Amino acid sequence: MDQAVVTDPQKDLAVQTPYYLIDKSRLLPNLEKIAWLRAESGVKCLLALKCFATWSVFDFMAEYMDGSTSSSLYEVRLGREKFPGETHAYSVAYADHEIDQVLECSDKIIFNSIGQLTKFREKSRDHIRGLRVNPGVSTSGFDLADPARPFSRLGEHDPAAIEAVSDQISGLMFHNNCENDSFERFDEMLTLIEHRFGNVIHKMEWVSLGGGIHFTGQDYPLERLAARLKAFAETFGIQVYLEPGEAAITGAATLEVTVLDTMHNGKNLAIVDSSIEAHMLDLLIYREPAKISPDSGKEEWMICGKSCLAGDIFGEFRFDAPLKAGDRLSFQDAAGYTMVKKNWFNGVKMPSIAIRELDGRTRMVRDFNYDDFAAALS
Repeated sequence: MDQAVVTDPQKDLAVQTPYYLIDKSRLLPNLEKIAWLRAESGVKCLLALKCFATWSVFDFMAEYMDGSTSSSLYEVRLGREKFPGETHAYSVAYADHEIDQVLECSDKIIFNSIGQLTKFREKSRDHIRGLRVNPGVSTSGFDLADPARPFSRLGEHDPAAIEAVSDQISGLMFHNNCENDSFERFDEMLTLIEHRFGNVIHKMEWVSLGGGIHFTGQDYPLERLAARLKAFAETFGIQVYLEPGEAAITGAATLEVTVLDTMHNGKNLAIVDSSIEAHMLDLLIYREPAKISPDSGKEEWMICGKSCLAGDIFGEFRFDAPLKAGDRLSFQDAAGYTMVKKNWFNGVKMPSIAIRELDGRTRMVRDFNYDDFAAALS
């Protein structure tokens, strides 16, 4: 069966599923909270491209943010070319053949280790430099994503060693929050950072506290966060940066799919024209189901991807009526760590990308075809 062609109800635009739909009206509330936090606390906010790098909405986001931060040469180049404002460069390790272009494309460069700082000291002597620090605590519930896990390679941890090279840098980066929706836990960890690394922070001009702070979530005490960040900046005489990724784009996009076939094997099964392995990989990695709203009704169905992977399962959901071929489904929260991880597994067609403007008009900004699939290989 061919993939279904559907009509977006917001406009007479024929869109073939699967496709990601970025809705600016759902993106805007996150950005407005970011702008408010910037104004009230004095922090600067940079979009973390490792989480979201769909540059067709960068101009819109740049009206509410200060720039972008990266994890690789290609990300820092994308930030420089597509996101107005500051461009920060970070990588776990820079290669010799990358460093010149990284410096060319960035306003600040953050080294992961003293070894890398020393190696590229001469190359970067005229650049604003920082160093990543690992405070030894985090909020990650997954060992896979825990920057403070045993034997972590992510940043330097010895205050004395960091202070010994403090004359070579003007800033520090701490990234130890992960989907942290607790202000109390954030405050506790920042207090630990102040106590353990306060002497060297006093010598700095700026500090990035990274991303992973879910401050755009419902009922988050934004006023308390603003006051805490402002006090931190004033105590140490520094410019504070945050690097929101998911906080900037949570809830802003969906993955639109169509049911291709249904089966029954102990449970009701519906196969869609998409794949969690190829199109929502982060959920598969962390063994989390996709989200459908509403998820209610008397009919319970397992939604399955069309790849040959046996575990290509989006999850089990409830509907008011039995599913049938041709039905449209919408997976929620398909922006962060989703679009950046899409891949060509099984040659399943990569989802197109569409944007719904604030006035309700929907436009297609990118489609993928066989030529893209072939070009990704050799």
